[in-house]
Amino acid sequence: MVAPLKVGIAGLGTVGAEVVRLIESQSRALSARCGRGVRVVAVSARSKAKKRGLDLRGLEWAKNPLALANDPKIDCFVELMGGSGEPALSAIEAALRNGKSVVTANKALIAKHGSRLAALAEKHGGALNYEAAVGAAIPVIKTLREGLAGTGINRVYGILNGTCNYILTRMEREGLSFAECLKDAQRLGYAEANPSFDVDGHDTAQKLAILASLAFGTKVNQSAVYVEGISSIAPEDLRAAEELGYRVKLLGVAVRTESGIEQRVHPTMVPRSSSIAQVMDVTNAVTIDGEGIPPITLVGPGAGGAATASAVFADIADVARGIRAAPFGRPIAKLKIAVKAPMKRHEGGYYIRLMARDLAGTAATIATRLAEQKISIESIVQRHPDGAVEPVNTRGKPSPVPVILITYATTEDAVRRALHAVQQDRVITGRPQVIRIEKN
Repeated sequence: MVAPLKVGIAGLGTVGAEVVRLIESQSRALSARCGRGVRVVAVSARSKAKKRGLDLRGLEWAKNPLALANDPKIDCFVELMGGSGEPALSAIEAALRNGKSVVTANKALIAKHGSRLAALAEKHGGALNYEAAVGAAIPVIKTLREGLAGTGINRVYGILNGTCNYILTRMEREGLSFAECLKDAQRLGYAEANPSFDVDGHDTAQKLAILASLAFGTKVNQSAVYVEGISSIAPEDLRAAEELGYRVKLLGVAVRTESGIEQRVHPTMVPRSSSIAQVMDVTNAVTIDGEGIPPITLVGPGAGGAATASAVFADIADVARGIRAAPFGRPIAKLKIAVKAPMKRHEGGYYIRLMARDLAGTAATIATRLAEQKISIESIVQRHPDGAVEPVNTRGKPSPVPVILITYATTEDAVRRALHAVQQDRVITGRPQVIRIEKN
């Protein structure tokens, strides 16, 4: 008989408590699948007295996560506390140095210290599994690391934050403002009291940095990711997108280019016919473009206690089976420092919305500035608000008129230069709205 895998769990919040329940309720099935039993033998949490709906009387309580990581009785240390620093970092490092395997859902820690932790796992023979860190129940880590190990990856992109996808979905369906949808998302528990980490794109950037490392064999580098959030998106942008055959999503995109690896997070127009455009509400999705195969899109719940716990549970099962995959798909010595592709060299189509002054020569000035940067226009739409022929502001002067441009493929640098010149010419008011277009 093979001895059961003895598990210690640090963090008994929503996910940690659900992992304990899963291991208890699925013990027989888990034993049959893995060839050995799995038992939670020790835990660590901030409060022992907190009611969690679990019978924890038979478990040992460690005084802190580091003590749990150093406990010789456990084989697998499961970190579910979160945070890119302490106490999670020291506890995981201690567990790996002790030759234990580690399972974590901590995207912030993997994005910041993933290469360092992978080196420790490799040196001391333990596993470092983190499927739940990106996409929760979507098995994108295993797909990139193992399922597509023999396939060259050209691009990986996706909807990696349910909060942003929910807000954009509600804005599109109901014509609501960003502020209105954010407030409702907070009421429903989809957004935090301080939502900036999600809506400003940083959560997506951490996840994208991890996917880029797996896809391209590079060291994780969150600082290489260009980041924009969704707070500037207005209902008129979503209406225009629909008329033009697009849908707006916050995407994380990592792509191999001639100038290096491009990693970017920003609102993006995607064709309404694409698989990723159909992903609505809090659902996540990841598309992988590999050499010699059609694009693969994985769709599923990207957050929540049950979804995250299922991925943690699967990682524990791999440890029980004795699977020891290289954390980032190849030995740490083979991971390269990625050459960062400058964002100004990004090439693609652009949606540009300008509030043009209703003056003679405005259109000609805008056209001239675009032509100077060799930007070709695929389509242009000018409309007066509410169908008025001559909109007038409260001071009796013509109001600015929305002008929407769709460009053919051009560069980020060219667009920025052209729009800066247009602003200097004072033929528009306010800040131009720019949304990049991602083709299938």
